[in-house]
Amino acid sequence: MKSSRFSLGTYLVATTRLAFGCLAVLVFASSALGQVKEGAERVEDIPSIEAKTGSMERIEGFVPLYWDAVKGRLWMELSRFDTEILHYASLPAGIGSNDLGLDRGQLGPQAIVEFRRVGPRILMVQPNYEYRALSDNAAERRAVRDAFAESVLWGFEVAAETEARVLVDATDFVLRDAHGVARRLKGAEQGSYALATSRSALYVPRTRGFPKNTEIEVTLTFTSEDPEGGWVRSVAPRADAVTVRQHFSFVELPEPGFEAREALPGAGYFGPNFVDYAAPLGEPLLTRLIARHRLEKRDPDAAVSQPVEPIVYYLDPGTPEPVRSALIEGAEWWDQAFEAAGYQGAFRVEILPEDADPMDLRYNMIQWVHRSTRGWSYGSTVSDPRTGEILKGHVSLGSLRVRQDYLIAEALLAPYREGDEVSTEVEAMALARIRQLSAHEVGHTLGLAHNYIASAQGRASVMDYPHPSVWLDGDGAPDVTDAYATGIGAWDKVAIEYGYQDFPPGVDEKGALAAILSEARAE
Repeated sequence: MKSSRFSLGTYLVATTRLAFGCLAVLVFASSALGQVKEGAERVEDIPSIEAKTGSMERIEGFVPLYWDAVKGRLWMELSRFDTEILHYASLPAGIGSNDLGLDRGQLGPQAIVEFRRVGPRILMVQPNYEYRALSDNAAERRAVRDAFAESVLWGFEVAAETEARVLVDATDFVLRDAHGVARRLKGAEQGSYALATSRSALYVPRTRGFPKNTEIEVTLTFTSEDPEGGWVRSVAPRADAVTVRQHFSFVELPEPGFEAREALPGAGYFGPNFVDYAAPLGEPLLTRLIARHRLEKRDPDAAVSQPVEPIVYYLDPGTPEPVRSALIEGAEWWDQAFEAAGYQGAFRVEILPEDADPMDLRYNMIQWVHRSTRGWSYGSTVSDPRTGEILKGHVSLGSLRVRQDYLIAEALLAPYREGDEVSTEVEAMALARIRQLSAHEVGHTLGLAHNYIASAQGRASVMDYPHPSVWLDGDGAPDVTDAYATGIGAWDKVAIEYGYQDFPPGVDEKGALAAILSEARAE
């Protein structure tokens, strides 16, 4: 009986433990099923893009956009993952002070980026093209890629998804100081400014989409409780609230076929430099390429040929006469250099169409920029850092320069002996300088660097900073009829031939390029 009582007790204990164990299993199973159900509900909670954007305005384009006018938010539809595209920022409406250096039409940071998806997050990554391995060996290329940092520029969260397309909120991405306005104002000792998001919004008229590019523009307001200095105060209605516009571009990279060209010493070009760790031993690691537009002859075997696609620049329609005609004439001088290199009709200048956006990558621009004081003019580019291909030439010409040249001409000629004469010579000299300036800055956007010896070499290049050539006539009076050069210089033709000559198949390109420079030196 004792043995039976022990066995019965053991049985009862075991049964109780089993019951609790089963209960625990049931509780665990129930909890697990609940988590699975909850997870399923979370997945189902991510709507389709069509459901999420049903009430929004869709903007078709390279990167489709959706504008939620009710909530004031901008959404981007992403589908090109792990694919490189070009992204850059610019300043379509500036502050108006040369000392601050925040001008209308100023180009800002530009980079190749790619979108990478990691679960619910989308990373916008800038690869590092400063260090490369130009090799067919994938492992060799990867070794360099992994040795140097890349940059994650932004992170987005997936808010909706349809098949391989996702929707992300881009509002915070565009409503930020990507151009560094606050940093520039602080560096100029104008005070500490911060972005006021409540006074900033999407600029809808200039937010548009096209098959190969998407353009986004925003209005940004910067405020300061203690504005310092006088530069902001001299150009803004209020020094404590400064409003500008910022522009973002997402652009499809150019099609394959562009041949990068080496920058030999003395070629006179700027362009991308990078370190190539696949260079043979004994060769320099640093590779230098020239920056140039894509230009090809329709018939590369012909000494003279029309181009496949001409290079077209567009002049700011806000430029008044007679300056407008002078700027067009000066810029078109470059067609003389392309003709010398064997092209017919390769370069021309037109007025920007009324509905076109100057910040749009598709338009090489010559902008007429106003400031409160006379300042610099610039020739900038948007380029493919992989090859040096110039995708957009962007010239900013300060409008007060021609008035300064007018004053110089007045001082030289003293034409007002009767007090009310109209001097055609004064205006002619000022316009002659602005023609040369137009050619000079456009030259930068064709890839050319300065040539500071040209004025001492028979005006060999418009890429110099020329002084006016003034002579005294038989009566001892200043003669300014030849104050500035007319047309392109001899060196400019050499430089364009080096950068843009389309050599026939089978030609040793490197040897031919070296010969162009050697012959020029001999002259």
